[in-house]
Amino acid sequence: MKKIIFISLLSVLILSCKTNTATKLDNKAEVAMKGNWIIASVSYPGSEYIKVSSFDIADSQCFVGSTWKFVSNNNKGEMALTKASCPVFSSPITWFVNKDGNFVMKVLNAGEKAKKVKEGYVLKVANQTENSFQLVDRITVGGSMADVVYQFQKAN
Repeated sequence: MKKIIFISLLSVLILSCKTNTATKLDNKAEVAMKGNWIIASVSYPGSEYIKVSSFDIADSQCFVGSTWKFVSNNNKGEMALTKASCPVFSSPITWFVNKDGNFVMKVLNAGEKAKKVKEGYVLKVANQTENSFQLVDRITVGGSMADVVYQFQKAN
């Protein structure tokens, strides 16, 4: 009888530990992002009238010209704002692209482990080619949803 109870409990435990499909990786998309990139433009409806803060760091237009490095084999990287008249900012990041086509990123402080950072950002990957791709963020503006599109170009 003890064996039956033990086996039943063990099978319940095994069945309850199924994989979360949201964290399965899209390795093809990740490998295509490997390397150095520059944000060529940031666009969204009403951009000439309203300001959007990106990644809780700076105004979205400060990200134009920013440099990004993605390392696909360990999902680490770096990003830096380089635009004049904008805050100076540079940080290591961790990132991945899941099977749903979402780019998941955490901005880290120097020496900080990703597991210690509880908040991050989820953006949609769009129009990915060898030399460019877009990250699309959904925001609420005036009660309706709008897309903020970050256009990445491969750096030479």
